[in-house]
Amino acid sequence: MPAEYDLVILGQGAAAFAAAIKADELGVKTALVGKNRTKETLLGGTCVNVGCVPSKRMLTVGVSYQESIEGPFKAIRYGKSSLDFEKAVAEKDVLVRRFRRQKYADVVKGLQKVDYIQGAAIFASSSEVKVGGRAVSGRRFLIATGARASVPRVEGIDGVDYITNEEALSLGKLPTSMIVVGGRALGLEFAQMYAHFGTEVTVLQRSERILPDHEPEISTVLRQSLEGEGIQIQTGVRLDEVVQKGSTKIVRATVGGARRVFEAEELLLATGRTPNTDRLNTTKAGVVLNDYGFVEVSDGMQTSAPNIWAAGDVIGEPMLETVAAKEGAIAVSNAFTNEKRHIDFNEVPRAVFTSPEVASVGLTDAQANGQGIKCACGVLPLDLVPKASIIGDTRGLVKLVADRETKWIVGVHVMAPHAADLIHEGVLAVKFKLTIDDIIDTVHIFPTLSEGIKLAAQSFYRDVGSLSCCVE
Repeated sequence: MPAEYDLVILGQGAAAFAAAIKADELGVKTALVGKNRTKETLLGGTCVNVGCVPSKRMLTVGVSYQESIEGPFKAIRYGKSSLDFEKAVAEKDVLVRRFRRQKYADVVKGLQKVDYIQGAAIFASSSEVKVGGRAVSGRRFLIATGARASVPRVEGIDGVDYITNEEALSLGKLPTSMIVVGGRALGLEFAQMYAHFGTEVTVLQRSERILPDHEPEISTVLRQSLEGEGIQIQTGVRLDEVVQKGSTKIVRATVGGARRVFEAEELLLATGRTPNTDRLNTTKAGVVLNDYGFVEVSDGMQTSAPNIWAAGDVIGEPMLETVAAKEGAIAVSNAFTNEKRHIDFNEVPRAVFTSPEVASVGLTDAQANGQGIKCACGVLPLDLVPKASIIGDTRGLVKLVADRETKWIVGVHVMAPHAADLIHEGVLAVKFKLTIDDIIDTVHIFPTLSEGIKLAAQSFYRDVGSLSCCVE
């Protein structure tokens, strides 16, 4: 019996949609089968429903509210604003519904070769899945079922009404206090979001510094900035037990060898993601998972089963919307063409949407040295960038990591307002092996924050602090 479809995509998020669009462009008869594990995650997956779109909206509301209360300019009288938290959540929901309709529901309707099937798919074999009572067969498959919030194994956790980032975006009322477990991107974004709303926030981080995968200079300066806003940060934390008394969540932990107790109205767990593979019956399809349940793939996104590919958060880090989309498109291209595409993850930028933002691409100083690169590093404090003083926010830095011999830029790391927008010059530098001299030779607009990357490059040769504003 011939296959019903040329391609069956399991999932309905970024990777799945990018794959469906690519399949439609190639004229591939496709079934897009979607149902999400995460509560409130509908068509469009994590990013549009409980991830990037709503969280950045709420972060922006928090920053705007905070800036209306206190700011850098003495000429402005601050302090008369008020926050309607419930209305902020409602406006966020309207935005999410609009994006879900425009970017996903309307898009899938316009795909000529793609049938959307709502439901959870389970492999019956390497050539068939069951969706409810229906059997759907295909020549090739793409697993793009994403991931959901991971809950750490801590004594007492099952008896506590904790929340994850997913529920934290839709709370019914603003909590007076919150403990955030996790000091990486997700935890810090939500910690600052709620601190800006007026919640008393404490961050508990297992490692000895926040953002442990970033440059230590950035971890230090960001911590100083967050603590300056009133956020309590504890690092080197081992969680021992969590309990709940009434509506109060209590965390007992060991910090620096000493027993500590933390209490708050809400307990937010931001401790990573777990893949949505446990209900797929992957063994029936011959798909191998790693020890954490993520799908193992080649650099071309192919699984251990020759007719099955996988993309997006379900294959693990980096769990980014843009990476998921690229992986989905690459998987379909490799499945139906001879392009043999892959991703160079070293060229992929990442960002933390705190205020100020953090963004990076390429290697850190330690990673470069670990790969045998003789590094030359330049760290430029943001107060040496004129635009930062002009806008009244000098919190941050720019760090360039370069090969000492070739002057090739192998890493760019920025903490600054709008760092997530600024990093793309760094992406091009890393991708195309630009040198420190290439950046210096490139004319930048004055005054801009992006000029900070050029100033950081100039600092390899000169004392930037003693130069005039426009020195080549």
